[in-house]
Amino acid sequence: MPPPAKRENLLLNLAFNIAIPSLILAKASTPELLGPVWGLIIALLFPVSYGIWDFVQRKQANFISIIGFASVLLTGGLGLMQVDNFWFAVKEAAVPSIIGLAVWGSMYTSRPLVRQFLFNDQAFDTVKIEAALDERDNRNNFNRLLSNSTYWLVASFTVSAVLNFVLARWLLKSPTGSPEFNAELGKMNALSWPVIVVPTMIITIFALWRLISGIKRLSGLSFEEMMHTPPEKPKA
Repeated sequence: MPPPAKRENLLLNLAFNIAIPSLILAKASTPELLGPVWGLIIALLFPVSYGIWDFVQRKQANFISIIGFASVLLTGGLGLMQVDNFWFAVKEAAVPSIIGLAVWGSMYTSRPLVRQFLFNDQAFDTVKIEAALDERDNRNNFNRLLSNSTYWLVASFTVSAVLNFVLARWLLKSPTGSPEFNAELGKMNALSWPVIVVPTMIITIFALWRLISGIKRLSGLSFEEMMHTPPEKPKA
C-alpha cells in the first residue's frame, strides 16, 4: 500500500495562490511600479511555481493552484482590457462556481473530489474503514453518504459565489484602471477570500460531521479507530 500523500501547508497555499498575486495586481501593477502587463506576469508566477513545487513534493495536481492561476489570469486580463466592473463581479462569482461544478462533476468519475476534500488518507484510515464497510456489506450505503456530502460541498461553494458577486458589485465603483479602482480591487481581494472561507468552512464542517457520524454507523468503528494515525518514529 502506498504511503499517504504529504500534508499540504495551508498557509503557503493561501499565500502563493491568493494573497501574494492579489497584492501584486492591486498594489504593484500601476504604471509607476511594474505596470499592468508585468504585474500580471509576475502575479501568475506564484500559483504556477507553487503548483509545480507542490506536485513534486506530493505527486498530486494542486486543484487550488489551478483555480488560483485562472483567477489571477482573469483578474489581470480583465484589467488590461478595461472592461466594465460588472465582469469583475462575474469573475469573483466564477471562481467558487467552478470549484463547485468540479466537485459535483467529479461524482461521476472514478476520483470524486469529495475524497480529496473530506474523506482522505491524511485524516481517515480509509483502508480500515473500507474493509469494515465491506465486512458489513455497507459499501453502497457509504457511496450514497459520500454523494450526500458532495451536495453539501457544492452548496457551500454556491453560497460563496453569490456572496462574492454581491461584494464585488458593492465595492467596485470607480473606472477600471484608475488608482481608485486599484484600491477598491485590493480591498475586494482582501475581503473576498474570507467571504469564500467562512461560509464554506461552516457548511464543510457540518458535512464532515455528517460524514463521520455516517461512517461510524455504517462501519461500526469508533471515532479513534476511524482516524489516521501516523506511524511512530523510531527512537534514537
